[in-house]
Amino acid sequence: MAGNGRRPDASTPAGPGADTYVAMVARAEALIPKLRERASKTEDLRRLPPETERDLHDAGLFRIVQPKRVGGSELDYVALVDCADALGRADASAAWNFANLASHHWMLGMFDRHAQDAVWSKDADALIASSFIFAAGRATKVEGGYRLNGHWPFSSGVESCEWNMLASVVSSEDEAEGVEYRIFLLNKSDYKINDTWNATGLRGTGSNDVRVVDAFVAHRMTIAVGDLTGGPTPGSSVNPNALYALPVFSLFPYVLSGVGLGNAQACLDDYVEIARHRASTYNRTKVGDMQSTQIKIAEASAKIDAARLIMRTNCLEAMADARRGHVPNIAAKTRLRRDGAFSVNLCTDAVSLLFTASGARSLFTSGALQRQFRDAHAVNSHLAFNFDAAGTNYGRVALGLPSENLTL
Repeated sequence: MAGNGRRPDASTPAGPGADTYVAMVARAEALIPKLRERASKTEDLRRLPPETERDLHDAGLFRIVQPKRVGGSELDYVALVDCADALGRADASAAWNFANLASHHWMLGMFDRHAQDAVWSKDADALIASSFIFAAGRATKVEGGYRLNGHWPFSSGVESCEWNMLASVVSSEDEAEGVEYRIFLLNKSDYKINDTWNATGLRGTGSNDVRVVDAFVAHRMTIAVGDLTGGPTPGSSVNPNALYALPVFSLFPYVLSGVGLGNAQACLDDYVEIARHRASTYNRTKVGDMQSTQIKIAEASAKIDAARLIMRTNCLEAMADARRGHVPNIAAKTRLRRDGAFSVNLCTDAVSLLFTASGARSLFTSGALQRQFRDAHAVNSHLAFNFDAAGTNYGRVALGLPSENLTL
């Protein structure tokens, strides 16, 4: 495997859960062959096949960052990167839905215990979808909670979920109160799913729209974005692990960045394997003997290895900060967002480089390369990986200007 794609042992989280951590990553890696075999079926279905969801459940992967008190593994945050990296080497759509849905167990651990119990006391395996597009919703304060309306796109894996976390702006008659961003936890009985997901990349994620019309959401089933900026949260009383004191939206890119990483690693591994045996159709020269091939392997692997180092280092350092009760300042938070976007852009660049180097072979729909190329660019299209947005905000803060990202 070029670049190995494996974490150095020294960077594996230490402590009482280390064995579980290694076991969970190994379980993700063990699924690679069968998920890769199903990748075309996943695209045709436009959602994960039931057997893939069952495999992820049976492996315990959806619950890697769920609190131990309800049977989760409560692994360090970097587990999302490492497990998505492994699954992404099989199928980016499967990795995307795994990472999305697993991360919502982590976020629910920060809600009021009432919200946690509403979900986990009934079914600790219940899946939770999301759409964190605040402008898509409008909430109004009423006695005991809120009235919520909105139409949210890109709710990945929603067909399989019992619950959904939907982000909204809270309206106020008094403009002096300012804008409030809040996340609302709704049961599937409170929203309608619109089947809209017909996409060129990440085709198997089932990232459909959801619509809410005048739903009442009790206050305890919501959480303010201001409670998710780092430090104690409403859920800290029952989930004291530093995992649930991380700044959510500062680290948001790393929920999904491992998908782009694994997809790029698979693309590189496939390219190397083919180059070892393939002869040029033009002059029958062995492709692996060409200097241009060797240079492209070096460049792509350097980009992927650099991306992995950035992603994992930031996640490990964030956990270390949280354990010592340190909340990063706005400069550090914008750097996390900058690095999250930059590292995924590196992965996309690597895939594009290898796609171009593969010539006409890359055009065949029967091969994995065209899917890896489409998926790489689909991952990169997520706002969290838009370097112009992340870079602009980082530059503003570096220059002493206020951050434009109100969720940090």
